[in-house]
Amino acid sequence: MEIRRTFDIVDQFVEKYPKDDALTVKRNGQWEKFSSQQYKEFVDNFSYGLLAAGFKKGDKILTVSNNRPEWNFIDMGMSQVGVIHVPIYPNNGQKEYEHILVHSDARIIITSSQEYYDILSEHAKVAPNIEKIYSLDNLEGIPNWMEFIELGKQNAAKFKDELQKIKDGIEPRDLMSIIYTSGTTGLSKGVMLCHENFMCNVKATQNILPVGDNEKFLSFLPLCHVLERMVNYLFMSKGVSVYYAESIETLGDDMREVSPEGFTCVPRVLEKIFDKIMLKGKDLKGIKKALFFWAVNLGLKYELNRANGWWYEFQLKLANKLIFSKWREATGGKIRVVISGGAALQVRLAKIFNAAQIPVMEGYGLTETSPVISVNHPEYPKLQFGSVGPILDNIDVKIAEDGEIMMKGPSLMLGYYKDDKKTAEVIDKDGYFHTGDIGEIGEHNILKITDRKKEIFKLSTGKYIAPQVVENRFKESAFIEQIMVVGEGEKFAAAIICPSFEFLHGWCFNHNITYRDNKDLIQIPEVIARFQQEVDRINEGLGSYRQIKKFELTCQEWLTETGELSPTLKVKRKFLKEKYKTKLDRLYGYTEDHGHIGVPVNAVEDN
Repeated sequence: MEIRRTFDIVDQFVEKYPKDDALTVKRNGQWEKFSSQQYKEFVDNFSYGLLAAGFKKGDKILTVSNNRPEWNFIDMGMSQVGVIHVPIYPNNGQKEYEHILVHSDARIIITSSQEYYDILSEHAKVAPNIEKIYSLDNLEGIPNWMEFIELGKQNAAKFKDELQKIKDGIEPRDLMSIIYTSGTTGLSKGVMLCHENFMCNVKATQNILPVGDNEKFLSFLPLCHVLERMVNYLFMSKGVSVYYAESIETLGDDMREVSPEGFTCVPRVLEKIFDKIMLKGKDLKGIKKALFFWAVNLGLKYELNRANGWWYEFQLKLANKLIFSKWREATGGKIRVVISGGAALQVRLAKIFNAAQIPVMEGYGLTETSPVISVNHPEYPKLQFGSVGPILDNIDVKIAEDGEIMMKGPSLMLGYYKDDKKTAEVIDKDGYFHTGDIGEIGEHNILKITDRKKEIFKLSTGKYIAPQVVENRFKESAFIEQIMVVGEGEKFAAAIICPSFEFLHGWCFNHNITYRDNKDLIQIPEVIARFQQEVDRINEGLGSYRQIKKFELTCQEWLTETGELSPTLKVKRKFLKEKYKTKLDRLYGYTEDHGHIGVPVNAVEDN
């Protein structure tokens, strides 16, 4: 059968891929399976329940939930009756929550746990349109989502024909979801996506991913993230069993238990995995430690198409047997594809994971493009490090005179909800969406991203700096968790550096450096000198005008919850510039304490 609407995936699952583990979730240490048939029954009963409760096409339901089968039951149940799904991140701040609750016009909220119920019930007070809040977990005294399921079962006979009629009347271009973009500046915008947006993206990527219906996919990136959601649809459309990890903390154990053939992640997850592997390697002794770092250094030099020659390939084969085999065991031993998106992936990570036979396929796209514009294929020449792969066959991409990537095609959003002005600002009269990213198209229609248009800044010397490029180089250091490069209108580039405190604490322990807390730690001369050494080392590989001449350290980790990072773990530059105004002023001599070139003078407060 042809999949034209998202809910067609469910019908196909039953007809073409009947299995007992269509959707599986780990709860309280136990795996709970739902068959293809159970999947469809839950979806249909939720649809019946919505109809019985008076919901109609165009109504909106907002969800805040972790990844679980119920997310799909609700999502598909809504789409079958034309109700609009508004899934949002659990880690939004107060302003963002209240903005979305009011702006989305959602009638009810369905959330996953007591924690989120408490948060949302408080924020919902400012949203008069919210009628009720339901929970997926069984919570005492709180309405449960199963009320819709029970209502649906009671009214199944009454609404069976009506549901089929509604489904038949839903067109691929009908609005089915509003996703609020996390953004790095200001309040988020509601991206309106239709069935066709997602399904065209699914169709264009189906034959690229090397997985089949007898395989498993592990899901842990939030399903409200447009990439995870599309990939969730993609794998289900191929009959792949989807397993939902219990939590990010149990991910390692879950992966070993499931032995999945694939998963999706943002680059920060791969960075964390690599950092943990390196920390374990540093704890090894003697020949084991020497072999470990021999293999790592070999992997970091990996090139595609056996470009390094037979001797390198021979050594790599040995490294895979002795060292990298253990890395694969840690992921369950069957990984055939890791999809990376949401931000730029460090080339060194792409190289070493591919060298270790853990294939990473980096892609590119935005919420507005549903999301994939391009993605690397499994093999060379359509897999190239430092690129985001070939542009999908069913979309049109061109590069503007100023280098901006412009896209047009069936996966382009319907527009921003209740904001024609902002929609007109990004979609031109010819129907091209202006991505805000700078890039170039090379051989095999391969796209390469060089930076964000809005983030490129010019020094007073006239030189332009693409901060993401510089930041990614510095984040290769084990000492640096996050970094923001600045310098608009100044004589030189500088940076606010958020240390990797876990690694830094270990380094201090090994060097007998004591401190009261992180505020004290970042003022210790030996620590500052070590960061200076790291900055000097990385600066050597950068052009002189892109080198970091001054830096300041922070004593707080940058988190989504505290506002420094977006829900997709991107640096929120506007927020950071306001938070660290004192540090930024000091870097450029706008305070009495001018500091020193290359040496940070850290304030007692983290400001």
